[in-house]
Amino acid sequence: MTIQFKHTILLMALSVLSFGNIATAQTKKYDIAAFLYPAYVNDDPRLRPFWPKGIGEWETVTSVQDRFPGFYWDRKPIWGTINEADPSVMAMEINEATKHGVNVFIFDWYWYDGRAFMETTLNNGFLKAENKDKMKFYLMWANHDVVNTWDVRLNKYNEDNVIWQGRVSRDEFEKICKRTIEKYFKQPNYYKINGKPVYMIYDVPQLINGLGGMEQAVAALQWFKDETKRAGFPGLELQLTMWGINLNYSGFDGSKTERPQNAFVKKLGFTSSTHYQFAHFVNVNDDYLNILDNVKKEWDRNDAQFEIPYYPHISVGWDNSPRTGRSAVVKNNTPENFAKGLRMAKAYVDAHPKQVPLITINSWNEWTETSYLQPDNKYGYGYLQAIKQVFLDGK
Repeated sequence: MTIQFKHTILLMALSVLSFGNIATAQTKKYDIAAFLYPAYVNDDPRLRPFWPKGIGEWETVTSVQDRFPGFYWDRKPIWGTINEADPSVMAMEINEATKHGVNVFIFDWYWYDGRAFMETTLNNGFLKAENKDKMKFYLMWANHDVVNTWDVRLNKYNEDNVIWQGRVSRDEFEKICKRTIEKYFKQPNYYKINGKPVYMIYDVPQLINGLGGMEQAVAALQWFKDETKRAGFPGLELQLTMWGINLNYSGFDGSKTERPQNAFVKKLGFTSSTHYQFAHFVNVNDDYLNILDNVKKEWDRNDAQFEIPYYPHISVGWDNSPRTGRSAVVKNNTPENFAKGLRMAKAYVDAHPKQVPLITINSWNEWTETSYLQPDNKYGYGYLQAIKQVFLDGK
């Protein structure tokens, strides 16, 4: 074999390796999981005490200018005031989401007054959509108290009275867990990590208080894990909603969760964490790019302080004024700047190759918190296109 021939073979081999690396980089899959708030439905009788017109929280969205004439917030959904509990509507949403790179929905899930609340979007819409297998899903138990914030007829008085408590007893906790395992974990498109169903808990202090204390909560969560195994799964991926220290700009939640310590998290048995909304851990009354700088610092703190995996979170924005007429407001959260946040999350995932490539986003449809991916009259499909550019087009 001549030296020249050997040289040619070497160049060909290097070319193949290089092409393989490029192909790998271009075809890497990311799990882009958008929280879905299930209040945009028709004819759910349990929602009528808050929104008597029967269209869920669309009533709040569409009445802003009537309640606050000339107010700066005047967003309109391009898809209209859709009923997300309609399986044909949800099928359209699944198509649009997956086409733009969103392949997981995290359903906000509620339990009040001894029964499930706001479940129709999931049960009647998503799980009956003809294309549901295109999209994975998992649950975040939103176990916060309910105060007057949903009801715009009352929240103007700024009263903090509790309508329903988020805490539950051990008996109720077991009822919730058994129902969740049978009704949702066993769905073929339920999102799992290493075969373990992912279950996210929003407010840990509420959980502990309801169950009677720290030791009782540890025992209850271990029971939940054991029940999940008995149902045939290798275990439970118990996901913590991470918060900042006494920082909550949302004005909604019944309690404020302090950032936990590593020993606390380990004792409770959480196996991963993410955030739900920027408003829970950074000052959101700021420019979006400044917020991203502070978010990155928080991710670094999580890496330094906790042993469990952290999955990066990006929020579209924050402005709760459609409900109350006043709010901290994220500034300059354009689709272009949102894309910068997505690239930051992508870089974090790429730097943690031992974790699954999961990124959480707030949110698919939080219209009254002005943190949504759905197209509107201001940016059109801009936020969805940003996800597609970063995660599907590689730009």
